[in-house]
Amino acid sequence: MWPESSEQKQELRSGLTTGCCATACCVAAAQALLANKQPDKVEVLLPRGQLVELSIENYQVLPVEHECTSDQAVPLSQGMRTATIKDAGDDPDVTHGATVFVELRLVDEPGVIFKPAEGVGTVTREGLVLEVGEAAINPVPRKMMSEHLLNAANVYGYSGGFEVSVGVEKGEQIALKTMNPRLGILGGLSILGTTGIVRPYSCAAYIASIRQGVDVARSNGISHIAATTGSTSEAAIQAHYQLDEMALIEMGDFIGALLKHLKKAPVSKLSICGGFGKMSKLANGHMDLNSRSSSIDFKHLSEMAIAVGADKVLVDKILQANTSMEVLKLCTAQELDLAKEVCSRALYEAQNMLKVAQPDIEIEVWATDRKGQFVGHAESQCSSREGSSKENSS
Repeated sequence: MWPESSEQKQELRSGLTTGCCATACCVAAAQALLANKQPDKVEVLLPRGQLVELSIENYQVLPVEHECTSDQAVPLSQGMRTATIKDAGDDPDVTHGATVFVELRLVDEPGVIFKPAEGVGTVTREGLVLEVGEAAINPVPRKMMSEHLLNAANVYGYSGGFEVSVGVEKGEQIALKTMNPRLGILGGLSILGTTGIVRPYSCAAYIASIRQGVDVARSNGISHIAATTGSTSEAAIQAHYQLDEMALIEMGDFIGALLKHLKKAPVSKLSICGGFGKMSKLANGHMDLNSRSSSIDFKHLSEMAIAVGADKVLVDKILQANTSMEVLKLCTAQELDLAKEVCSRALYEAQNMLKVAQPDIEIEVWATDRKGQFVGHAESQCSSREGSSKENSS
């Protein structure tokens, strides 16, 4: 569980990706095997040229592997296990504090071979950047590790190759908190990273999972996906359409990231489903629905209430309300369909972002209450903001 954050504004710390951590472990293990060194800290050169320093927790000599022939056991390779603790900075990352490790073995054939160790998953579905059966170690981390290992081979005059097994302690349990099982990455986590740096609250890994979810769905012939803000809205839309789990994209607060990816990876139909308050933020043009980036705008809610017939007394009550659900309750009591107006304007914003690149995607928006009951809905023919009130009241 994350500690309580300060009420005072503070500068947020950046962190390092699992890919960067694995690279540091490779650097340390290579020095141990090729130069008989065991440094407490090592440097990693990131893809954009920045040098970072990571601490190495421990070194452990691996048992020599043997290949059994008809008459004897022949030693294959020596190896070293090194580990580091991932520091994600102030980003809410499920792998923060996890132990990332590498088991590095020297092999005769030049080059670098990657394998999953304990806690790192294997790809089992089409649609990801990796082939089915591959270790879930993404291309940029593979490139980082390969470059650092080949550099070490050059420095220390080593002409052979490397077998790299990347793992995360308790990674299989941690992966249950991610979207990996739904993406078809089984047995553990993915080793991620494109820059090596985790920006505070960028939630890069989460956004990567959204994109991967869309890609996996498309690759498996799914043309209708449902993007939801959480488990409650997901359960509601799945039950409504009886959707396959692969069609469900848990976008969280990152509606903008989802829509941006759909510009280049379109589907036939997109159902957006979330809590009424979140959908009111989308209706206000916000593409990040988290409270750190956007808040419930009661003035905007009052304007939408006026569009469906609210009088001055009701508007004053809305402006004094504490929650979006209180506003919805006030309007419902006067038989005003505020939820549909919110969904219509949210739909307008979503379509407006996609209309140039992908005008043919059918889009709809659903709003739910806290119990997961639908309270509002709008679909493509109600997308015009100017005409939404008239259509919604008909």
